Amino acid sequence: MAHPSGRHFLQIPGPTNVPDRVLRAIDSPTIDHRGPGFAKLAREVLGGIRKVFRTAHPVVIFPSSGTGAWEAALVNTLSPGDRVLMFETGWFASLWRGIADRHDLRVELVPGDWRHGVDPAVVEEKLAADGQHSIRAVCAVHNETSTGVTSRIAEVRAAIDRTRHPALFLVDTISSLASLDYRHDEWKVDVTVGGSQKGLMLPPGLSFNALSPKALAAAKTAKLRRSYWDWEPMLQANESGFFPYTPATNLLYGLRESLRMLEEEGLENVFRRHRRHGEATREAVRAWGLELNALDEREHSDSLTGIRMPDGHDADKLRAVILERFDMSLGQGLGKLKGKLFRIGHLGSFNDLMLAGTLAGVEMGLKLAQVPFSPGGVAAALDHLTSTAS
Repeated sequence: MAHPSGRHFLQIPGPTNVPDRVLRAIDSPTIDHRGPGFAKLAREVLGGIRKVFRTAHPVVIFPSSGTGAWEAALVNTLSPGDRVLMFETGWFASLWRGIADRHDLRVELVPGDWRHGVDPAVVEEKLAADGQHSIRAVCAVHNETSTGVTSRIAEVRAAIDRTRHPALFLVDTISSLASLDYRHDEWKVDVTVGGSQKGLMLPPGLSFNALSPKALAAAKTAKLRRSYWDWEPMLQANESGFFPYTPATNLLYGLRESLRMLEEEGLENVFRRHRRHGEATREAVRAWGLELNALDEREHSDSLTGIRMPDGHDADKLRAVILERFDMSLGQGLGKLKGKLFRIGHLGSFNDLMLAGTLAGVEMGLKLAQVPFSPGGVAAALDHLTSTAS
């Protein structure tokens, strides 16, 4: 097949489109990671990333995918046999549970339908019933990338507080960091997990643990084995602007540029932009007569939208038509949602015209794939975008 003209539309919910400014920053000569120039770079990004997590406390940066940061969050705070409360909110929450199982943690998994987030009332019920305080950690995914459902983390924190339970609070923000409002310190999260390839507008390869003093104290007594993922040598080396092993220098160049871009726009404006695009996408889906995966109006994600297919129609066949005809990639359904759902990513370096083009591709694809729908989704989205333009 001939190479398509124009640019590829990468509208999966991560990795996201990498802005030219970030690409140019990454395309710089690698420097000595033991020299003064690197120390300046490291101090800048280690300080800047705290603002994105909204924390005054340390953030550890690992050269890894977000999966590594999940593992780091567990092995630095827990011991073999510890009881952990987790929630089946989607594919990625289930993967985190798998890591906990392999580390001999006793996982109590609250089952879910993949259409709702973590229920604060269930958190409160489980912790209130744990009079012996055997639950050592509560783990929640803020924004479930596989479903388009956002959990109400502030409400979960309030539920924990009402029980006065000492459990650690661990939260995955891989598809919400730098896209949705998130407050590590204010919500008293102990370890926040993040990744570079979504709202931070970078290629995959960096992951993050934002830490609380409580998490740092837990790390002193935790007995799960750790080496590469150990926070202590990272924090010691970071004090002087270095890393205990070879860092991903060029990705750190890119991170410095993405942090500058976020600061220039302003985090509140970033959140507002994502909210508008999420709302506009949902308006399109409703106009098409299709079904949003998220069932609770309070839990619609503003960084991606999960759309369910009508009975008898395959989401992967629709995605294949759209890729072949319009050179646009959409997210597939994962696990129990395979073939039943497709996902539109609208996060990171993204604007109104990119959303309009994305939704136009989906609407044309629905027609070509002979999926029953009502035309007019793009027009509904454009009406929302123009009415909310500032």
